[in-house]
Amino acid sequence: MAIPAMNEGDYLDACLEAIDSQTYKNYEVFICVNQPDAWWHNETKKNVCIANEQTIKALQKRTCHVIDKSSKGCGWDDKRYGVGWARKVLMDTVNRAAKETDIILSLDADTLFDAFYFSSIIEVFRQAPQATALSNPYYHKLTGIEKYDRPMLRYEIYMRYYALNLWHIQSPYAFTALGSAIAVSVSVYRKIGGITPKKSGEDFYFLQKLRKFGHILTWNTRRVYPSSRFSDRVFFGTGPALIKGHKGIWDSYPLYPRQLFDHLAKTYELFIPLYNKNIPTPIDGFLEKQFGNKNIWNQLRSNTNTSYAFVKACHQKIDGLRILQYLKSSHKNICMSDEEALIDFLNNYYPDTIQKALHNFCFSTAPVSLLNSIRNFLAEKEALFQKKNFDAYVKTPNT
Repeated sequence: MAIPAMNEGDYLDACLEAIDSQTYKNYEVFICVNQPDAWWHNETKKNVCIANEQTIKALQKRTCHVIDKSSKGCGWDDKRYGVGWARKVLMDTVNRAAKETDIILSLDADTLFDAFYFSSIIEVFRQAPQATALSNPYYHKLTGIEKYDRPMLRYEIYMRYYALNLWHIQSPYAFTALGSAIAVSVSVYRKIGGITPKKSGEDFYFLQKLRKFGHILTWNTRRVYPSSRFSDRVFFGTGPALIKGHKGIWDSYPLYPRQLFDHLAKTYELFIPLYNKNIPTPIDGFLEKQFGNKNIWNQLRSNTNTSYAFVKACHQKIDGLRILQYLKSSHKNICMSDEEALIDFLNNYYPDTIQKALHNFCFSTAPVSLLNSIRNFLAEKEALFQKKNFDAYVKTPNT
């Protein structure tokens, strides 16, 4: 398994204890302790360097492989640094040491899981050996401290709402990118040329790369439990989202109106007709602006010789990144609050379950218990999609 670590003294021990408790014992642990080398000369960052130094000393007492990108002269340079580079160094190192049949498990130092997590991953790949990767189910545990729980629940509602909308329109990109919850076979890692390093968001781009290569599983009997802490170690993701959310700033994580996902669904429905001729789609304006081409279909059509290949090419062109860009660029055109978007979504897809408690609902004032109920409801519905997708793939992996 591959674990990046930076200033993780308060969390890494618990993660390693969870690893030690696993019923499946045939594994090796690789940890990259890292930070930019220049931080040794930055008084505001030197404490991180010292903490990493202590982590390396503590790890010397354990049975694990330590990649030192932290000690003086060993840290990142000014251009290549961050968790994305740590994951790349880790996964590439594992790749060189592993057999093709091995599995690379990506974790975070502040993530927990039960004793059967590793064995559950082995079982998932046993049932679906042709799958490209696993994006494992996740769940943030409550801390009992409202300062952390309120923004964490709001952020998880955002993630699950986003994923559920993608599930409902049958998008091939209906998964959540968490670096702490990815498993990929060594053979696939080699075939796709490994992970592309990014300062942040490397998990998102990695999963996109994997999805374009093959099928990504999203169901497992075991969850991972990421930390609900405030953190600025990465440029975007859970930690920064919670920091901003605690201040009431959610503009980077809106609940995009369901109607925008419907535009994508209608575009998907037009892929097969588009193989035969150019016809308007609901997202033509975005596509023209994004690609500088009034009609992208001509090129896709000329590079494919069957409707199946054409549809696949369309999905690869309008991938997870383009979906997010479309939602962001179109969001301002629909005047709808996050609360209104959530209620509209629930009324449309789950009309019998909308709670009276959502009358006059407001994220900033709702009880934490209500936010938790909403989160759990969305998690339950997402799990149903994940299991259905898994069962269908196991039955017919070539479809």
